[in-house]
Amino acid sequence: MFKRLKKFIGRYRNLEQVLLIPYRSYGTYSRLYVFGRALDNEPLKIVQDQSFWKTTKNTWKQFDSFEIPDAEIELVIPGKIKLSHKTNGEGYFLFDKTLEENVAENADEEGWIDYQLHYKGEVSPKTKMLEDYFEGEFLVPPADAEYGVISDIDDTILHTGVTSFLKWRLLKNSLLTNAYSRIPLKGAPELYQKLHHGKSGKNQNPMFYLSNSPWNMYEYLKLFLDHNEFPKGPILLRNFRTPFDRTTKPEKPHKQKEIANILKTYPDLKFILIGDSGEHDASIYTEIAAQYSDRILAIYLRSVKHKRQMERVQSVIDKFDSTPLLMVHTSEEAVEHARENGFIK
Repeated sequence: MFKRLKKFIGRYRNLEQVLLIPYRSYGTYSRLYVFGRALDNEPLKIVQDQSFWKTTKNTWKQFDSFEIPDAEIELVIPGKIKLSHKTNGEGYFLFDKTLEENVAENADEEGWIDYQLHYKGEVSPKTKMLEDYFEGEFLVPPADAEYGVISDIDDTILHTGVTSFLKWRLLKNSLLTNAYSRIPLKGAPELYQKLHHGKSGKNQNPMFYLSNSPWNMYEYLKLFLDHNEFPKGPILLRNFRTPFDRTTKPEKPHKQKEIANILKTYPDLKFILIGDSGEHDASIYTEIAAQYSDRILAIYLRSVKHKRQMERVQSVIDKFDSTPLLMVHTSEEAVEHARENGFIK
């Protein structure tokens, strides 16, 4: 309570600690698109055997964030680039830059580039810098990638219960269950690994993960993906808008905006889109496919057991014929279609 009170009486001038959270992102040899956040919070610690109380406490910490606005953040790739940017009112920063240096020379064998984040804002002698600098990474897909995959997370690879009555299963699964205890939908990790390795079985096709979850859930979802051995990829969430948010509301839905940006970033790469039938993926994906008819190889929609939603989605499918669109009940159905069409080995 005391800490919350300090926020309203000018606590930004008396930071307790500085935490920079770099989100896994993406770019090209001459462009980067790096997103992150500056917080006056302790790092989130999720352990495999933590108690229900600890899980609940972590959930509270994820959303009880103390953002650091108007702070200068410096991004450094040693020997290559040094860029500066200020955080917005919610503590977020975005480096969306065209570069003169070829940063792909710094990529590892899977295309990931490490960078450093330095906090350059003013701090008091009592402020604790949690790290000298914070390390992040972004993906530059290899030049020989066969295609990319853009996938939803919620009810596509992770059961959330978004269609449950009053969303109670969504709340229980997302907020009261340890990330280590969440079980991916059957066969999903294997399907995504096959798509990642492509037709040759040895490729490094880029994977992009989307969710309408707020950025507060980033560490939780990253841990889930890594623990269940999904291919490593950028994770793109959204800003959690409150009734008091005065920033301009986005013109397009979050997923549509992010997919369009990925397609724009990689104009020579084709994509497979994966979503579910429970929310709005069918409408968003078919609109994208109609707009970029030569760029979308296939759309897979995982079936969600909700009669009204299924009927609505089926009506969308029946009217759409410009891109292969498959409603799948199991991961094996997607594997079979991908193999028949030469997407996987």
